[in-house]
Amino acid sequence: MEIFDCISAVARPLHDFGDEFMSDEATAHTGLTAGFAPGRGFYCRGRFGVLGEAPASVVQAVQGFLGPHLVTAGWLAGRSVMPAEEAAACYAGAVRTWGRAHIPGDVDVEHFNHLAQQLIDAADADALPLFAGWRAQPNAGNDPVGAAMQRVHVLREHRGACHLAAVRLCGLSAQAAMVINLGVEQATHYGWQEPRAVAAAQVPRRQRAEQLTDEMQAPLYATLTDRQRTEFAQLVDALTASRAFSRPRPGAGPGAGAGPGAGAGT
Repeated sequence: MEIFDCISAVARPLHDFGDEFMSDEATAHTGLTAGFAPGRGFYCRGRFGVLGEAPASVVQAVQGFLGPHLVTAGWLAGRSVMPAEEAAACYAGAVRTWGRAHIPGDVDVEHFNHLAQQLIDAADADALPLFAGWRAQPNAGNDPVGAAMQRVHVLREHRGACHLAAVRLCGLSAQAAMVINLGVEQATHYGWQEPRAVAAAQVPRRQRAEQLTDEMQAPLYATLTDRQRTEFAQLVDALTASRAFSRPRPGAGPGAGAGPGAGAGT
């Protein structure tokens, strides 16, 4: 399989499978059990906790696609519950637990883990701090299924971080990218207050951003052979077979957030 064919084949499944985790009531319940109040606290504090005790404005700048008021409220609400590092570890545990419940039992997760880790290790993390934080997050060596889900999450963060950079490079704001992809009304569900319609001349820029995101990911997939890329695409399809193609789901759970296309990392 060619590099860009493989990227195209896996981008949407990896994004949507991670989105299912973020929006699942079971994930919300994990946060409640850990002491987080209903809302976005567990999502924001857990997902962005790999950045450390950063100001909310810094977290917003790193993640990009969710509205600043949503991120600020969630990040600050979770601060009193547990330190950022602990929250990230708790969130990683939730990722692995969810994976054990949703990854089919007949998937060769060992081979997936080998290929996924090869991609993760090959990534240049410069200017991609959220990905870098999640790549550095410890994984469970004795839990191959949970580890596979965590690698899905890390790869999702890589594409999302690349996509945010690509969107800005193409002359779009993150808000504009959300509006182009979801529409003004839907964008409000992801924290954007009174988002404005985007001029028609800007719409092609999002497609260019998707292409640029693919180009930014190409060096990772170039480390796999043609055969390995075919195998990886097949494994991703099998691993994410239970995903529901129901995105976006406005307001679904504390981590709901289908971003602008398969490039999104929200």
